[in-house]
Amino acid sequence: MARPFKQQRNPGNIKPTASVSTDPDAVPQRLHKLLALAGLGSRREMEELILSGRITINGKVAEVGAAVVPGDVVRFDSRPVHLPFEAELAQVLIYHKPEGEIVSQDDPEKRATVFDKLPRVRGAKWIAIGRLDINTSGLLIFTTSGELANRFMHPRYEVEREYAVRIFGELTEGEMLQLTQGIELEDGPASFDSIRPQGGEGANHWYQVILREGRNREVRRLFDAFQKPVSRLMRVRFGPVNLPPRLKRGQMLNLDPKEVLGLLEWAGLPLPKAPLRQRTAREKEKAGQVFTPKARRAAPEREPRAEGTTGRPAYGARPDAAGRADGRKTSTSPARKPAQSRRIRQDADIPAPRSRRPATKR
Repeated sequence: MARPFKQQRNPGNIKPTASVSTDPDAVPQRLHKLLALAGLGSRREMEELILSGRITINGKVAEVGAAVVPGDVVRFDSRPVHLPFEAELAQVLIYHKPEGEIVSQDDPEKRATVFDKLPRVRGAKWIAIGRLDINTSGLLIFTTSGELANRFMHPRYEVEREYAVRIFGELTEGEMLQLTQGIELEDGPASFDSIRPQGGEGANHWYQVILREGRNREVRRLFDAFQKPVSRLMRVRFGPVNLPPRLKRGQMLNLDPKEVLGLLEWAGLPLPKAPLRQRTAREKEKAGQVFTPKARRAAPEREPRAEGTTGRPAYGARPDAAGRADGRKTSTSPARKPAQSRRIRQDADIPAPRSRRPATKR
């Protein structure tokens, strides 16, 4: 007897859970926030996921803006989801970005991106704190905490960004004063909090500048306003994080848990209540060590085949130097003897019997 097909469960028809143990003193938290902390995606993506009806709370389809407590049973496509109600220690990584790399996960031009070199993390994803254009190098911070990234980047917090700038030419005292007082750009007024000359040789001069916003190419545009093109731009500090001198271009460094706790305190974010996870001997050995990441290997793209083809060379194609008509290399092992096709024996293949003549007497 054939087995019947297994019916797919519809989240909308799931019966409510019989009994759910809840803590009356528990503080409800937003569902989309906890789903994002669980590593399922960004908060905006989680809101879209809830709208699709694939998330249930205690057997009922969840709605956008819903709140949950530790006793609630949350499922994603009928699979239970572990929600991190208690704050977990985030990971923070420092990268000395060289020129020639972009800070984007999706580039139609297929250029080198910093995300190709990041180590993989379980149940979370890396978030870049701020951006640097392709021609800018220096400090780039990555974290697995969306709240910490927001504390660095949101304009209302006005976190300082410090740059080392080399320009072609030299600013006068009046020009430096005007850059601190503010000038008008295409997208509104802009200024430096401070600017200090750092010397230079010949026509090139270095300056140290500090500003509290991160508009697109803002530093370069401020110097271009005085016809002083920037020949090199490097970010050396972002808020309380400085670019370590031992971190060379293209190298990374994972912050120690104590340093991460210091950043959370600076940001005013809740600290983990549970004791920190005991690190292994290998993790302790690698803590604070500078390493050079390797770019992930992209899967080779296969050439599309025309409809009706089997991947074999066309009839009459000439073989290449390797002996193949499709241009691929052949193995150096000795050639095998071609297999002979089996042929069905036909009646015409059977020789006709010889006629027997009667024996003659001699």
